Formats: sequence, structure tokens, C-alpha cells
Amino acid sequence: MADTADSRTPAEIEADIRRRREVLAETLDEIGVRVHPKTIVGDAKARVASNIDHTLGRAYVQVNRVVSDVRAQFVDEDGAPRLERVVPVALVAVGLVGLLALGSRRRRG
Repeated sequence: MADTADSRTPAEIEADIRRRREVLAETLDEIGVRVHPKTIVGDAKARVASNIDHTLGRAYVQVNRVVSDVRAQFVDEDGAPRLERVVPVALVAVGLVGLLALGSRRRRG
């Protein structure tokens, strides 16, 4: 910083004081902006949005992994369907849809 007070001239001391006041004024302006309610709310919203984005990204990766695992169960390495697994699942799905259709008809009648 500056030398000892004895070696500075009054003009140098005044210049140092002026520079220090400018730095302090800038610091106070920054503090005023940081503690302003709109700034605090904006920062909080940004943090929430960031956390949501992070959570959605993790969920996307997890869902993508599950879909890939399920796809691997029904498709072989060449991309052809594994009929020994697809046919039973299709039959169960058709059976469930049929049961639901019959159940809804009985309630209406």
C-alpha cells in the first residue's frame, strides 16, 4: 500500500483518501445491489431453477437407462425383436385390454 504517513505529502494523502472513498463507494453499491429484495428473489429463483434442471436431468438419465434395459429385453443385438419374449407380453396385454373392456361393459349394462 502506501508508505508510512511521514513520507507522504498532503496531496498524496488526499489522493489515497479519494481512491479509498471510491473503492468504498463501489463496495457499498455492490452490497446494496446484493441485499436488494429483487436481487435476493432473483437469486433464489435461479437456484430453484438450477436444482429443478439438475433433478430433471438426473430423472431423464434414469428413465433413459430403464428404457434401454427394457428394450434390451425385447430386442437382440442385431435389432431384431425377440419373439420368445414379445409374443407372451403381447398376449398378456391383449388379455388385460379384453378384461377391462368386458368389465366396463358389465358396469354399463
